Formats: sequence, C-alpha cells, structure tokens
Amino acid sequence: MSINQHDDSIIPYVEFANNANERTPCVLVLDCSGSMRGEPIKQLNLGLETLEKELKEDIDASSRVQLLIIRAGGYKDDVVVANDWMDAMNFRAPKMEAGGLTPIGNAMKLALEKIEEQKAIYDACGITSKRPWIFMISDGEPTDYDWEESAKMCVEAQKNKKVVIHAVGTEDAKLEKLAHFSTNSPKRLNGLRFTEFFLWLSRSVSCISKAAPNIDSQLGATEEWDNL
Repeated sequence: MSINQHDDSIIPYVEFANNANERTPCVLVLDCSGSMRGEPIKQLNLGLETLEKELKEDIDASSRVQLLIIRAGGYKDDVVVANDWMDAMNFRAPKMEAGGLTPIGNAMKLALEKIEEQKAIYDACGITSKRPWIFMISDGEPTDYDWEESAKMCVEAQKNKKVVIHAVGTEDAKLEKLAHFSTNSPKRLNGLRFTEFFLWLSRSVSCISKAAPNIDSQLGATEEWDNL
C-alpha cells in the first residue's frame, strides 16, 4: 500500500523510523471560495503540481520538507485538511475545487493546531525541526465572523517564535485584512501566476531544509514576489 493513500491501517510515524532527518514543516492555507472558480482554481492546481514536481526532484528537500494543505471554502463551504502531513517525497498535489465563502480565520486556527500536534509528534519521535512556515493565499478577505480572534492567535504565535506566517493576496484581495494574520507585510501576487509562486516557494523551503540543524534560515527575498 502506498503511503500516499489515506488509510487507518498505515503504521503511524513509520516515516520517522525510515527517515530521521530534521524536518521543515510547511502549511499552505488556500482560499478556494467561489470567486476562485474557473481559471483561478485551474492555475492554483497547476501551481500545486509544480510544487510537487520541484520538491520531489530535490533529493534533500524531498526527505526533509513536510507539507500540510488546508482548504478554506470549496464545494462544501468549509475548512478541510486537503493533504495531511507528508514528506515531500510522498506528496501528491490535491485537486482543489472552488465554491462558497472564505473561512480564512478558521483555516488559520486549524493550521496552528496542526502545527502544535506535529511538533509534539516530532518531539516524541526524537525528530528535530525548523520553525514551521504558514503560507496563506487568498483572492478576497475572511468571511468568518470571528476571524479577528484567529488573526490575533497567529500574531501571538509568531511573537512567541512558534511559527512564521506569510500572507499572499491575488490582485483583488483585501491586503489590509490579510495583514492582521502576520507580523510580516502581506504581498500581492500579480495576475494568476501561481506556478511562478510555487516555484519560488519550493526553492526557498529547499534552502531552509538544507541549513545546519537547529538553525532557522530565512526565505529568499520576498521582493521577488513583486516580479511574479
């Protein structure tokens, strides 16, 4: 049975028994609301496929980077873990569907919870890890009523050095609201160039994963986003 299959019969944490490398955890929180229908969701899916390809072709990153993907919105208008924690070598890009509203607040809260759970698993298995990264990508603004509380939790987690968060908005995104989720200024992704963004992301997390153990490296210059 492939480790990519989601089945309760898979031995838990077997990936750590076979691969004791330090991990670089990376969470993608993806806005899949109704406004992403058509070409936007198509380009997002192509970008995820690029991320899969690039990380798998990098021998070091494939065994060190772990990915988790959370869908905000979609055909059931909810928050779903579209791809639970998985080493990049076993990652398969999920197919996103667009629909509904934009529960970014709940999605980010779930991202923080999943990071805490995974950190406890790393510790229990004797696996060291870099500081986790969350990339939130949205084409609008949060629609859940308590999103500001979730945003405060995100900022507090950053101040306590538990996570690094970057908010990325497409052309019509309300950056002033996305800015509440991070101590870093949000960036705007021009057009629908998701593939270029995920290329940059794969190369950046690859560099981080290769840094000396217990050392958190910085991502590549985010000014590159201005040229995407």
